[in-house]
Amino acid sequence: MERVKLLGIGIDTYNFDEALEHAKTVKGQVVTINPEMLDYAGKNLEFAEILNEAELVIPDGVGVQLGLQILGYKAKRIPGIEFAKRLIKEFQDRPVALIGAKPEIVTKAAENLKQEFPDLNLAYVRDGYFENTEDVLQEVACKKPELVLAALGSPKQEIFIYKLKKMLPEALMVGVGGSFDVWSGKVERAPEFYQKLGLEWLYRTVKEPKRFKRIFPALPLFVLKVLREKWS
Repeated sequence: MERVKLLGIGIDTYNFDEALEHAKTVKGQVVTINPEMLDYAGKNLEFAEILNEAELVIPDGVGVQLGLQILGYKAKRIPGIEFAKRLIKEFQDRPVALIGAKPEIVTKAAENLKQEFPDLNLAYVRDGYFENTEDVLQEVACKKPELVLAALGSPKQEIFIYKLKKMLPEALMVGVGGSFDVWSGKVERAPEFYQKLGLEWLYRTVKEPKRFKRIFPALPLFVLKVLREKWS
């Protein structure tokens, strides 16, 4: 494995099992990166530094995988939602924290996860609608979870985890985006056919046309930036 650079951000080129073992061993912050996060990092130096200081950065979006391939790196996409679910299985007998989404979503996600993993030790569960971040950080730290899953959206979840890992240096923390929506049953994950081809984004765009404006022209522009980096 090597950490390679894509648009100035270091990305690890582990396969799924290697990334899992690294995360369990090293702990700290796991970033499931996609093109939108890379684009924001290019405009925000503080966010870029947070990404580069993360203990593990995995290519979640198929766009990131494509970008790495354009630069000549062999890297496999690691879906963040699958990675997080596997970590829950691995950590189910240890304190786990779920933070983010709407109150009814995180509550239902917690219920469904408990059904799937009866031994799951949920030490802290709360929604992402809070104003005083410092209070929430203190609350989480007091529970001493060993696994923290934050579904606050990017860049909020990465910034939140970056602050929290200084308070809980032995914990493993992952930004999981919209995973709680799927685990709660509110959002249906793309069929396996789309998952295998890395086209979940296309399935969701068809289901939610309003996402089109967010993805296009962002994805083509991302590819152009990568090509420019390669040619330079």
